[in-house]
Order: sequence, then C-alpha cells, then structure tokens
Amino acid sequence: MAYNLSNVRPWRFPVRPLPRKPVLTLLLAVALLLSACLPRATATPAPGETSTPAATPLPPTALTVCLGAEPVSLYPLNNPSSAARAVLAALYDGPIDTVGYTYQPVILETLPSLENGDAQLFQTAVYVGDEVVDSAGMPVTLAAGVRIRPAGCRSDDCALEYDGKGEVQMDQMAVTFRLLPGLLWSDGEPLTAADSVYSYQVAAETGSAYLVSRTLSYEAADETTVQWWGRPGYIDPTFVSNFHFPLPEHLWGEIPADQLADSDAASLNPAGWGPYVIETWDSGDSITLVKNPYYFRAGEGLPAIDRLTFRFTPDPEAAVAALLAGDCDLIDPSVNLDAQTGMLLSLEDEGQLDAAFVVTPVMEQLVFGILPAEYDNGNNPAYDRPNYFGDARVRQAVALCIDRQRIIDTVLYGLSSVPGSYVPDGHPLHDPSVLPAGFDVAAASALLEEAGWRDVDNDPLTPRQAWGVEKIASGTPFTVTYLTTGAAQRLQVSTLVADSLALCGIQVELTYLDQAELYAPGPTGPLFGRAFELAEYAMGTLGLEPPCEWFTTSEVPGSGNDWVGTNLSGFSAPAFDAACATARQSLPEESAHAEAYRQAQALFAQDLPSLPLYWRIQTSAASLAVCGYAPDATASSALWNIESMGIGADCTP
Repeated sequence: MAYNLSNVRPWRFPVRPLPRKPVLTLLLAVALLLSACLPRATATPAPGETSTPAATPLPPTALTVCLGAEPVSLYPLNNPSSAARAVLAALYDGPIDTVGYTYQPVILETLPSLENGDAQLFQTAVYVGDEVVDSAGMPVTLAAGVRIRPAGCRSDDCALEYDGKGEVQMDQMAVTFRLLPGLLWSDGEPLTAADSVYSYQVAAETGSAYLVSRTLSYEAADETTVQWWGRPGYIDPTFVSNFHFPLPEHLWGEIPADQLADSDAASLNPAGWGPYVIETWDSGDSITLVKNPYYFRAGEGLPAIDRLTFRFTPDPEAAVAALLAGDCDLIDPSVNLDAQTGMLLSLEDEGQLDAAFVVTPVMEQLVFGILPAEYDNGNNPAYDRPNYFGDARVRQAVALCIDRQRIIDTVLYGLSSVPGSYVPDGHPLHDPSVLPAGFDVAAASALLEEAGWRDVDNDPLTPRQAWGVEKIASGTPFTVTYLTTGAAQRLQVSTLVADSLALCGIQVELTYLDQAELYAPGPTGPLFGRAFELAEYAMGTLGLEPPCEWFTTSEVPGSGNDWVGTNLSGFSAPAFDAACATARQSLPEESAHAEAYRQAQALFAQDLPSLPLYWRIQTSAASLAVCGYAPDATASSALWNIESMGIGADCTP
C-alpha cells in the first residue's frame, strides 16, 4: 500500500484568499490567460538580423538507490537504522558532519574551540547542594564524602574528597554554537536556535540522559546563537558535538514529547532542512524524494540530482542484479554485500561497476571470558568452570596462535588490516607504536608452557593440559567453546581461528547461535550474562573519541547495573580505568588527553581483554554513471554528501 502523505505531511504551503477586485479587472485577467494559451506568431527577423534559438533546458536527472531494508521510522533522534540514516542524509544536511575522523560544520558558521573563544573553560566555586560531576564522571549533588576533581585536575591522582565545608573551585565549560543566517525548514519557516533548544527539551523529557544529566543549561541567546553550559566538573572532549539536532517546534511542539517518535509527522515524513523532501512512500517498495526548494545551498545549484528514489532491496544478489540491469544506480551499504565481495571485485575489473570498500572503525573481535558471572560470588573450582583466560599470558599466546593476516587475505580479500588495539590506524589518536602480535606458534607455545599449560604427549594437535595452573584441576584439557553467529563471514573466520588454535594445543568447539540468542539480555544471555569462554562479535561507535570505556570495570554487565555494559569479558584493571578516565575527562588541547589515550592503548595491547581480528569493511557499489560518491568510515551514512553527487549529465569532468 502507499501512504497518503497528504494526511501526514508536516508542512502546508500557504494558500491565501484572492483579493476582491473589480469585475473588469478579473475579465482582463481571464483574457490575458486565454491569449497566453493561443499559438504564438513566430517573429520574422529583420533583414540582416539572425534569430537566437532559446536555450533547451536539461532533462531532469534521477538516482535510484538500492536500500537494505525499509526504514521503520525516519525520526532522526530514535537511533535510526543504517537504512534510515541513508534517507535522513537526504532530508537533513549535518548539522555537523563527521568525515575522516574530523568534525565539519554544515549549518553552523564554525566549530567552537578554545582557540576561537566559542568554547571556554572557567573556574567556579561550588558548595554543598550544587549539581556537579564527580571524579568518576557521574552527575551528583555535592555533599560531604563526594570525590571530585578540583580546578585544573585531570586525573584521579589529584582528586579530593569534599569535606562538606566551604567552597571548592572546579572547572566548568561553556560552549557557543552559531547557526548560519537565513536557514529554512522544508516548509519555508525559519530554522532558529529555538529549534535546537526544543530538541534539548525533548531529549530531557524522553530520557536521553547522558548529556542532559551533565548539562547545567542549554539556551538560545538570539535567533542564531545557542549556549551550552556544562555542570562544574564535566570536562567534555567532544564538546563540539553538544549542539542538539534541531527539531521543528512550530510543527511538532503540540505533540507530547513521549509520543513524538511514534507520530506520523516525525516518523513518516519529518520536516528537514536538507537537499530533498519526501514526495511519496510506497510501503514495501520505495521512497521517492524531490528537491527541497528551501535548501540553503539551492543557490549553488545543489542538489545536482532532481529526483532520488530508495528501493527496498534486502537481498544482496537481487541488488547486484538490479545494478547491472540499470534498475538501481547505487547499492547502499545497508545491503549486506559481505558474501559478494569477490563478485564485485571481478565486475569492477570488467568495467561493469564501481565497487567501494571502506575500512570502518567497527572492530571484529574475539572476546575472552576472563571473569564469568558465576565467579561474582567467588570462584569455587569444584563447581565453576575453569578460568582458562584469567592469565594474560594465555591471552597473549592466543594472539600469537591466530594467523589474523591469513584471515584477512582469505575472507576479506586483503581489504582490511590487523588492528594493534581498538583505535583504527587512520584515527588522529592512534598510537603507531602499539603493534599487533604476529603469527608465531613457537612463541605462543612457550607462553602457554610458562602459564602451566603443558603438551604432555608431545602432540601439538591434541589439547594441552593444566599442570599447576591456579584454581584449575591438574589434567584439565584446554578445550573451550567458541560462540558466534552463523553469518557467512563468521563461519569462515571461526573455522580459521579454530584451525590456528589447534596448532598450539587449544581445542575449540564451534557453536553458532542466531543473533537474538547470542545477544539476549543478561543474566540469561550468553554474552551479556558473561557465560562464555570465547565469543566473536563486532563493536563500533558513531563517535570520534576512541572507545576505551568499552573495557573499563564500570562497563562489566552484572546485577549492579541491570546487566547492561560493553565489557563482556569481565576484564578489570585499575591502571587502564585510570588512563581511560583521564582521556575522557580532558580536552584535546591539553597534553594529558593524547598521553592518556596512548597509555590506554598500550595497556590494552598488553592485557588483551579481547583480541581484535580485523576492521570490518563497509561495501557498496555504484553505476559507472554516478559521480561524487564518497563513502567515509566515520560518516553516519555513505550518502553524507548526496547533495554533491551527480549522474550522467550532472557529472562534470
């Protein structure tokens, strides 16, 4: 069925009543209209003159994108899916793009910084009862016994316990965001600073707690200026991104905040400020968009393409066939093309399409079950399963045992690289001195022997046995289960990992679960319930800060945090926690920032709470007629620059 968007379209072009005019004037107007419809006489050039033919307008251009799924919702603040983000890239532009591990202003005049004065760091006096952020980065009410970082302090070494008496000086941040003048919503109404403040208010009412709970105020200073004030003690290295995504208050303001995400106005056809607006949404088939006449870059001739269609094509083979047949011009990365990599490379070599392979900051990893949930009440070797990976030397041996480069060459056609840590090579905070362990069975075997895992029968293909390993019964074979999904790529990877580990005397029993079972909530789910020995899965983030918090103690899922957290291994190291806390609570302009991230990467590579296998590849493909397509590892969508893309006649040399 097709949605009748006339009932849900959030904008109406103004319809004004005709003014009252004399009858004669009206008759003259009718006559003029009728004369305009009659055939025009062709003017005959005077002797010696030549006629100039009228310019022929170019035919409208269109681009069709094969999309991996039909979006459930286009509400921009509802954690949109990959497919939804592709459509949203056409409805909005920015407000801030992330490209090449950097921020780029789109509807802001500039990015705030300490250098240009739009970001400022103050010292402010705090007292009992003030709302602050403590030394652990948590919002609290200041009281005796609360541990805080006084002004200038960026690590736990200089934190102090408030005695409940008098004032203490703490650092506080203020950031100013300046919108471009003259921005309009797609209904022609002005887009102002108040729309960003309205978005902040919606976030505050709907439980988007992290930034809101650390914000003291978020206010419009004038039509184009917003000011954000953080709570004392909140030093945010990502303050650039604290500008709230504007929402059209004039259209949505009457909708209760808790109902906004599910409303037709916000989810089916949201008003935007970007290059396109939705014309039709044919459920189960496609979404068609046309140019937004109020786009702020329309005067530059953008967008270059007149009409944009998203066809829902979840089957990757069907998507490739549609591209070759000309039924779509581009396959978005939301179509899972992992199994088509070889075919796309061949078709590109034959000149039939352009394939795009982008190394992303999404890390495929082998996670060690270092601290199972059953150990939370103490480790009883008589009842609890053996702690195979509690010793860092064993985890280091596993890293040496696995030929990760072979996995990349075999499964990913050599398109990725072996990570040294959780920070990609292209990231400005990547530490190049942190190198991945190479493939070295002899070195791995020596570490296993040192840790007490003996090759008692001198047969490397049989499991080693524990002898003198703490809290593991002597004679216990090194046989572990390996959990992952049954995706085609993971079937290949897990088999290669198991083959590599067998060379070191570690026997692996592969177990494949569907996604719902593998990622089931704790305490019953195997991952979030910390009930696994080895598990393969991927983790990524849309943020630009290196995600060291993934491996901090506070992120270990357990009964104290409702089994919610990213540190599924149970790894806990005070030195790593401290380095990560300093990195996340210091500013990029401060020397402590980069140094703390360097320390965290080095500690990760040493302790290995997980083994990074490779950076995942974002795969897409385009017709040879498409130009300007530039998928980026850090952009929220491969179509982040859709307004600049062209096809056919739109493409200039």
